[in-house]
Amino acid sequence: MFIDSLIKLWNDSGFVALTWQSLVMIIIACVLVYLAIVKKFEPLLLLPIAFGMLLANLPLTGLMAGASGSEPGGLLYYLYQGVKLGIYPSLIFLGIGAMTDFGPLIARPSSLLIGAGAQFGIAAAFLIAIALNFTPQEAASIGIIGGADGPTAIYLTTRLAPHLLAPIAVAAYSYMALIPLIQPPIMRLLTTKKERQIKMEQVRTVSKLEKICFPIVVSILSILLLPSVAPLIGMLMLGNLFRESGVVERLSETVQNALINIVTIFLGVTVGATAVGSEFLKPRTLMIIGLGLTAFMFSTVGGLLIGKLLCWVTKGKINPLIGSAGVSAVPMAARVSQIEGQKARPGNYLLMHAMGPNVAGVIGSAVAAGILLSLFGK
Repeated sequence: MFIDSLIKLWNDSGFVALTWQSLVMIIIACVLVYLAIVKKFEPLLLLPIAFGMLLANLPLTGLMAGASGSEPGGLLYYLYQGVKLGIYPSLIFLGIGAMTDFGPLIARPSSLLIGAGAQFGIAAAFLIAIALNFTPQEAASIGIIGGADGPTAIYLTTRLAPHLLAPIAVAAYSYMALIPLIQPPIMRLLTTKKERQIKMEQVRTVSKLEKICFPIVVSILSILLLPSVAPLIGMLMLGNLFRESGVVERLSETVQNALINIVTIFLGVTVGATAVGSEFLKPRTLMIIGLGLTAFMFSTVGGLLIGKLLCWVTKGKINPLIGSAGVSAVPMAARVSQIEGQKARPGNYLLMHAMGPNVAGVIGSAVAAGILLSLFGK
């Protein structure tokens, strides 16, 4: 009787149901946990994504099981509805808006050109994906990885190609975390030492009125042009208005801290939980991850080339290194510009100058997502 109970216990355990795909994904999840904790690669996002991936690949848990008839769904299934319905990405944009100072962008409007140029990778990856027989909807979702904006990538993918959410989300956030490794070689390749040593002048002081008007004007113009981008741009600019108005400090602090932290946990864990081994470990998935890297690299190149163009137009007043910050990974991409600038010329402070293209990239990637959604949405 005792032996029979042990046998039954073993047969009901997850060990019996383990597959090679599950084991591989568990190893990948542990590697991502290592990168998040030890290497500190975007830990706020990478850690919950990695642990969600780990939970989803432990057999028989039913955490992502959907509700059916009288059977309730799993915990992560219900939390995942916020991703599926586009709620979490929009709420994260609300928090990002409250944490973002658009002053450097307002002071130097040419930063918008860099932010636009840094979306080049989206177009490049889209065309390559089409050539590889992905559907336009799938190609658009893959291309948006080039914007280096995780919430935007998730928002667009859930609407155009939800079956690709796991590889696209993992690729988008992984490449965001790996910016300090991916961008510097491209930056050094495309710029001369003389260009990297350029010291930029302090930008003008932006008035409070300009900062208050900016989110209102951008919301009106962007949403009238692309109504489909309203959830992202609308929440981004509302958060920024909370910040700049100076009359709702409690709301601003809440969305900057408590709200964005809670939503980041739910988003990260549930996105990671979509990476189930049986679906994730396919040649097509590896192709998507490769295309995502291509998109990210082309976006970095696009931003740098616009930076070089502005350097030439202004006769050497703009350091092209700030062009790589045109991808919307705020503020990490701007920090990389700062680090590379200081390597070329100690004491050269590019951070605030790079923040202009950086926040322009946030707007640029959201607008790009709106265009793709308008073109290929159902």
